[in-house]
Amino acid sequence: MDLDRFHPVGTASQRTTDGPGPSPSDRIHSLVSSIGPRSGLVVTINGVLATVASAAGDDLLSLGRITEREDGEALLGSVVTDRRDFLLLNEAFAVDPLIIDIAPHATIEDPVVVVHVVSGAGGEAVFPRTVIRAGTSSRAGVIEIVVDIDAGLLVDLPSSSESSPPSATGSAPRGLEHLVVPVTELEVADDATLSFVSVQSLGPDTWQLAHQGSTIGAGATLQSFAVALGGSYARLRTDSALQGVSGTSLLRAAFIGRDDQMLDFRTLQDHLAPRTTSDLLFMGAVADHSHSVYSGLIRVRRGAIRSDAMQTNHNLVLDEGAHADSVPNLDIEENDVKCSHGSTVGPVDEDQRYYLESRGIEPDVAERLIVAGFFEDIANQVPIAGTRSMIGRALADRTGVHDV
Repeated sequence: MDLDRFHPVGTASQRTTDGPGPSPSDRIHSLVSSIGPRSGLVVTINGVLATVASAAGDDLLSLGRITEREDGEALLGSVVTDRRDFLLLNEAFAVDPLIIDIAPHATIEDPVVVVHVVSGAGGEAVFPRTVIRAGTSSRAGVIEIVVDIDAGLLVDLPSSSESSPPSATGSAPRGLEHLVVPVTELEVADDATLSFVSVQSLGPDTWQLAHQGSTIGAGATLQSFAVALGGSYARLRTDSALQGVSGTSLLRAAFIGRDDQMLDFRTLQDHLAPRTTSDLLFMGAVADHSHSVYSGLIRVRRGAIRSDAMQTNHNLVLDEGAHADSVPNLDIEENDVKCSHGSTVGPVDEDQRYYLESRGIEPDVAERLIVAGFFEDIANQVPIAGTRSMIGRALADRTGVHDV
């Protein structure tokens, strides 16, 4: 990657202090509508705030620019404290950092939807920044989508009533190179439950370097699900710090690599308090000449007795030119803990393929059915029900299952 090929876009001059920036297109409205009922909507276009709308009362939910908060400067970097490299670039060039503040004891049934739109002729660098705070004993869900409006990987998916997508491979037009550096900070206070779904749907020539950091309080639960669909080189680093007694993090991800994509996942399950639980499951498939890398670390600090940590990574390699690497790690500094890690990398099971082919199913169709079954279980674990069908259709489109 050559940073000189990119220039930051989205500046404060594109909007007024009190008003929004450019208006979202009909394609974005259609994407948001496909998710279903929502309690709030925030849209940025190339980093500039375009839409803010809330259906919940101000005493339950606060949305908007973090710079308009008196404590905004202190909130930025309150979760992701190890700022270096691309995090510093994000801090320097983020135009409209967002705040989603869920009040203590609030229960918000429908999710908040955040859409970061990337658009342009190529060469743009965009730096989305989102801070999400779930107050004490609150219950809420947030969906964050980073989408290249010109790529069409997600915005052109059919509705659930349509029988098949326009493309069986989910390929997007090439030639629109962007740099996208999203940073999301999740603060889950004591006894709160936050469900968070992130979807990356960028063009095939886009570089992404994303960071998701979370802190989890006593008795709190974070349910996180990440989906990676696009990008040329797409990295997602996920750090989860369990700071309070009996805190829980459930981390899930699904990804499919095609063409010459490089998908890079790095995770940290950091246990700092007693009786904390973390459960990670990342599942992906690579086809054509794509490459995936998973590198994860479970760290149990001194004093974090009776911690329970699991880390699992499963990978399907669908073509001889594709490759998947998996590097799980443990760093245990305490006794009386339960930790496990494991990974698998391999092709489609030949016994399963033979079983389907022996019943008259064509080889290509048999492989697609096996891949669909591989993803079915994790797709059902998406913590926000309104996104399950959208994510399921997106994964099916990338594998060509709709043609079956």
